[in-house]
Amino acid sequence: MREKTCISACPWWFCPVFDNIIRERFQKPFDFLTPLVKAGFRVLDIGPGRGYCTFPLAALIKPDGIVYALDIQKKMLDILQKRAVKGGYSNVITHLYDGKDFNLQEEFDFVNLFWMFHEIRNKDTFLKELKRVCKAGCSILLTEPYIHVSKKEFGKSVQLFQDNGFNAINMVKIRFSRAVLFEKN
Repeated sequence: MREKTCISACPWWFCPVFDNIIRERFQKPFDFLTPLVKAGFRVLDIGPGRGYCTFPLAALIKPDGIVYALDIQKKMLDILQKRAVKGGYSNVITHLYDGKDFNLQEEFDFVNLFWMFHEIRNKDTFLKELKRVCKAGCSILLTEPYIHVSKKEFGKSVQLFQDNGFNAINMVKIRFSRAVLFEKN
């Protein structure tokens, strides 16, 4: 029997509820991502939604950087791809994830886990796969919505990352969120 996927995702049709112009006034991706990435980085954006962080990341890592947008929903990736083409983001690659194996051979300098880690069912399996695709010294930004993820649950996630070989570097201030920056050992 085939193993179930690790993730139960927010449906693609719900994204406009929290991925909109009002949110951009309070939570500005360029503000918190600029200190974390550099031109030329290879970035993995897991659970990118419609590209809320994907497109700022793509702009920040130009001219030679690449963003892989990884999602388990083909419809979500189709929407993101259309927006990338329309916006002229040739350095965004969409990649369908089966919920167990990223099926990527690349190694990344930065990984963005924005408001999605709470949806993962098998966190140990996910973190092993994450560790596999991270370069030594890779930074991982874990961000969760504070309304949806309690301080206690977020603390458990932080501990799980540490138990799986990621060092917590510091807290990152992002409105309406709890966020920690990790580094791969």
